[in-house]
Amino acid sequence: MPLEQGCVQVYTGNGKGKTTAALGLALRAVGRGLTVCMFQFIKGGGRYGEHLAAEKLAPQLTIIQSGRPGWVNTKDITEDRRVAQEALAQATELLTSSAFDLFICDEINGAVGFGLIDVAQVLELIRNKPEKTELVLTGRNADKRIVEAADLVTEMCEIKHYYKAGVPARTGIEM
Repeated sequence: MPLEQGCVQVYTGNGKGKTTAALGLALRAVGRGLTVCMFQFIKGGGRYGEHLAAEKLAPQLTIIQSGRPGWVNTKDITEDRRVAQEALAQATELLTSSAFDLFICDEINGAVGFGLIDVAQVLELIRNKPEKTELVLTGRNADKRIVEAADLVTEMCEIKHYYKAGVPARTGIEM
């Protein structure tokens, strides 16, 4: 049963949990028979636990990675920007196809922050969202214009993180 109305949600902030919250929403949606696409920007590296889960939940849950392996080259973003622009074109095509009830642009706010995608392009994505599709945008430092365009904004605030005590990223928890 499709959504009667799709809204725009933003998960931002410096705390852990933005992608995790989006995946929780995806799991809830799949449980109710909705189709979900998570399009991951600047996450072109290895396979994470969510990719393995998506394989088990396919075709209701699709995850598409984009970006170069490793992190953004902040000294020269030329290649990262080219890859992000191609990814944005693909994500826009998938979103506007109305093939998905829930569409998640994971780390799109980070891509904006690095200058790989322009705020105006994200605002255009929001404007072109099909009426009955829920759109979720994740990543730190969401631009205030994106925040204003959203229907719901949640900020994850770090109070304490075990990474600072030397606990590395753990399989099944952070990856």
